[in-house]
Amino acid sequence: MHDCHRTLICAETQTKSSTQIALCTSPLNKLLPTEDNHCNNPQSMEDNNNEVQKHVAVLAFPFGSHAAPLLSLVNAIAATAPFVKFSFFSTAVSNHSTFSCSANQVNNIKPYDVPDGLPEGYVVTENPIEPMELFLKATPGNFRSVTEAAAAEAGSKISCVMSDAFFAFAGKMAKEMDVPWVPFWTAGPHSLLLHVDTEVIRHTLGYTVRDSHEDKILDFIPGFSAVGVADLPEGIVFGNLESPFSKMLYDMGLALPQATAVAINSFEELDPVIGNELKSRFQKFLNIGPFPLTLSPPFTSDEHGCLHWLDMHKTASVAYISFGRVITLPPHELTAMAEALEATGIPFLWSFRGNIEGKLPEGFMERTSSSRGKFVPWAPQMQVLEHRSVGVFVTHCGWNSVLESIAARVPMICRPVFGDQKLNRRIVESVWGIGVGIEGGVFTKDGAVKALELTLLSEQGKKMREKAEACFKRPALKAAGPDGSSRENFKTLVELITK
Repeated sequence: MHDCHRTLICAETQTKSSTQIALCTSPLNKLLPTEDNHCNNPQSMEDNNNEVQKHVAVLAFPFGSHAAPLLSLVNAIAATAPFVKFSFFSTAVSNHSTFSCSANQVNNIKPYDVPDGLPEGYVVTENPIEPMELFLKATPGNFRSVTEAAAAEAGSKISCVMSDAFFAFAGKMAKEMDVPWVPFWTAGPHSLLLHVDTEVIRHTLGYTVRDSHEDKILDFIPGFSAVGVADLPEGIVFGNLESPFSKMLYDMGLALPQATAVAINSFEELDPVIGNELKSRFQKFLNIGPFPLTLSPPFTSDEHGCLHWLDMHKTASVAYISFGRVITLPPHELTAMAEALEATGIPFLWSFRGNIEGKLPEGFMERTSSSRGKFVPWAPQMQVLEHRSVGVFVTHCGWNSVLESIAARVPMICRPVFGDQKLNRRIVESVWGIGVGIEGGVFTKDGAVKALELTLLSEQGKKMREKAEACFKRPALKAAGPDGSSRENFKTLVELITK
């Protein structure tokens, strides 16, 4: 289990830097200014009387929840460095989605569309991986050509390359330009360490050995004594190790130690053992999160009345259910979850993307549509989690959702699907003790009932909430506050990128 006392140890207070950074004085204040919002005109860019001297290229991974947090970070940096140009490179679809939803957009960031690698007339198939693999085959040529064009258009050479950490080729581009490379890792520190240590893991376990080593514990890596081989993300020792995505992650693990600095959406006090291991691997490792506390949130509205509905319920009594913007669970699991909610009588708010028709038991919505349950196509998630009536978050356990739960001190019921989500579930349940996984890894009625009753109706659930508050939310607030570790690391990051 997570050592609460160790977690509460605060980073040593550092002397404030003289760099001109608009940091706030309250832990909950954000880094971005709120007076002006340029979201309606994301491509506006001013030269500020030709005083712009630096030009930062930002290379985004255009799938999943990658581009949005990178843009949020760039917004914060750009706001503190108004005379630095930031060119943001992603696909047209990604840029349209990301910039239209970005809050407090500053005017020294300009988006550029890179080719997505899809052939002309491409028809979307049932394989969600195919567009990503076609995009990866187009890299790095698509980024190189557009980056060169942007530098020529701006009349200023690239002075720094920021990128999603996935892009090892960004390090090569930066080396060719003789400029710093600062990758940003959008997931958690545990998965990052595993990818950097892939060679160690393969040397110890061998290749493609999941079946024979599934129960083996990764105790040969510091901080992983509660993690097993079955919790590893695909692409390390099982799955298709030769797929474009697996190769990208392998190349990333080899390249990141050469980066000028690696930034991450986390905070030093979250897991000092893992943090120290990562510091020993990189030239500079900068925790600058959690973003729900350190950066301005994306634009949120409550057009579906979620908060008003939550006002009608008792403290810590409601289950909030959301599986992110990408994942849709199979019908039999949705049915099982619905049956569990009905059997327990627990009130719920369910953010359900897509068409809900025919995916739940007949009559379920009608039977629960009064004060017991509410379905919405979208919810202001951070505001929902912070509401007093929410007692548990039923989640796919993506890293952004984990951090939002920590910031709101809400326990989790974890149903991971892919990527680092299984690993996150293991950390949340077995290391930190602030959530539970679903028995057997998939929703059944009995398993969901057990998880709901444990987190919402038992003494153990109450202790989870207390631990989430004392051992995670409070240290997170301190890290994000004045002279906190994440604030100081943000100053360092700005200096590296804009110097």
